[in-house]
Amino acid sequence: MKITVVGTGYVGLVSGVCFSEFGFDVTCIDNNKSKITDLQRGKVPIYEDDLERLMTKNMHAGRLFFTSDTGAGVKDADLVFIAVGTPSKSDGSADLSYIYGAVGDLAPHIRKDATLVIKSTVPVGTTRAIKNFLLKKGVDVEVAFNPEFLREGAAVADFLRPDRIILGVESIKAEKALARAYRPLYMLSIPILFTGLETAELSKYAANAFLAMKVTFINEIANLCEKCGADVQEVAHAIGLDKRIGELFLQAGPGYGGSCFPKDTCALSTFAKEFGVETPLVDETIKSNNERRSKMIKKIMDACHNDVKNKNVAVLGVTFKANTDDMRDSPSISIVDYLLKEGARVKIYDPSFSEQAKNIFKGVYWSTTVYDNCNDADIVVILTDWAEFRAVNLRELRRRVRNPLLVDLRNIYTVPEVKATGFVYHSVGRSLLNE
Repeated sequence: MKITVVGTGYVGLVSGVCFSEFGFDVTCIDNNKSKITDLQRGKVPIYEDDLERLMTKNMHAGRLFFTSDTGAGVKDADLVFIAVGTPSKSDGSADLSYIYGAVGDLAPHIRKDATLVIKSTVPVGTTRAIKNFLLKKGVDVEVAFNPEFLREGAAVADFLRPDRIILGVESIKAEKALARAYRPLYMLSIPILFTGLETAELSKYAANAFLAMKVTFINEIANLCEKCGADVQEVAHAIGLDKRIGELFLQAGPGYGGSCFPKDTCALSTFAKEFGVETPLVDETIKSNNERRSKMIKKIMDACHNDVKNKNVAVLGVTFKANTDDMRDSPSISIVDYLLKEGARVKIYDPSFSEQAKNIFKGVYWSTTVYDNCNDADIVVILTDWAEFRAVNLRELRRRVRNPLLVDLRNIYTVPEVKATGFVYHSVGRSLLNE
């Protein structure tokens, strides 16, 4: 079986590399020629654990190829996956122009017996609309939908050993083709669920919206904890032990960001209204998460007595989560921008050394270690929960800062261990009296 993946972003590149790891011949297509040139040289454009090793391995094995020539990349493929972006428009709806552009480009080249699989996240009804779009061009191929559930920072592991695979199909032929592509996972007893197109499309949005609501819920509980004397981490652990709830996505912090939750919740709310359905829980999730950043800014400013002008602010971590270099909709953007507008001198250290971040933040200083970043700091602010920060020697950090003030928006430390080193400590969802 020959597989082609159109798009080499997070989803496309990880999917292409991992399908080649399954043993298939895979061609990845992208219209960004410089990006393709880098990939052909073995340069990985994203920060993702184990991706570079597997990419190099399968390129050397002759199973993985990269090209910007759509015709050449598609003409021999049995399965063609579309994995291009669907960013949010100004009204919150999904921008499908990249998908239709990609489908239009490959239409003259795809084999009649091939199966076209949409892997990009799309509103309900899009896959069926793409089928009709192709028919109008005289191209009659099987069309299916295969949502991705990859976590940035763990995408390779998630692809190779997922919780489940969902495949929206309308024919036995498409079902057999996709079953063959995912056959290596049958040996691992991974649940593989075949559904209709619309069910598969909605399952992606429903999953992300539910997880986003869990994040927002625990942040609202954190607000209450700070007022009533409870500890949000203990509350999260207590409710997470309930199997009906589960412990994941119950970490209080500055709110969700990234490429999925923000755009998918907005898109779900938007296209639900097109069907005449209101989604008040999803709408409130979006609103609450947007407000969360202002609350985190207020927490930082309160700790500084509302004065950061000419103060040295050491920021630790700016990517939207650990183990990625992704800055899309990261809470750090609005927080750092506010500090700069208030006259702070901001220094940043992020273990990913994200080029995205360096292009976003202007007028800041960059460091190569935690300790250098905190030299002479008036306040240290933790924005991303990188594992490296958990191993920091707080006594050494205390020796380097000018003013022992630590605002931990990820609750990396406990109150006693920080206070024992002489820091004034502010965290999230813990009693203000205890801090």
